[in-house]
Amino acid sequence: MKFWESGTLKWFRMEDIRQNGRILSDSIQHITPEAVKGNLFPANSIIMATTATIGEHALLIADSLANQRFTFLTKKANRDTELDIKFFFYYCFILGEWCRNNTNVSGFASVNMAKFKKYKIPIPPMSEQKRIAGVLDRFDSLVNDISVGLPAELSARRKQYEYYRNKLLTFKEVDCREAANRLL
Repeated sequence: MKFWESGTLKWFRMEDIRQNGRILSDSIQHITPEAVKGNLFPANSIIMATTATIGEHALLIADSLANQRFTFLTKKANRDTELDIKFFFYYCFILGEWCRNNTNVSGFASVNMAKFKKYKIPIPPMSEQKRIAGVLDRFDSLVNDISVGLPAELSARRKQYEYYRNKLLTFKEVDCREAANRLL
């Protein structure tokens, strides 16, 4: 109990992802520095569930720790120019699916870590990584941010309405003259 009371260090669990989404800056629970064995995981790391809710992941934008159900994925210091963390975050949706398909089930489902360590992540040039991450950021905003998504959806529906209204109310000139002659 002493490790939890008045804690200041972020301690991430699956509940953090469920309540706060996949990009996390703060945790629901905090631990004290006395609870830490080793180093904190650095900001701009990924946590991925490799047991229980396999494949769930989040981008952590603060130094932190997590419970044992997560595997931390961080960039090596000498690889900063090769991997954009936001691109990697999005790629983790693919990696998460791979994890769900590569589990050991011996009492408690978990990812086959021997295979996991050998998994090869395709890394396009940095400019392409940034372009992909930017496109996916915009899609994410449209889908998950009501202040962005709702106006965009309303605009799309208005255009759709105008298109179908005009199609339904556009007739061949010959048809219109014949109808007008019959009415008048």
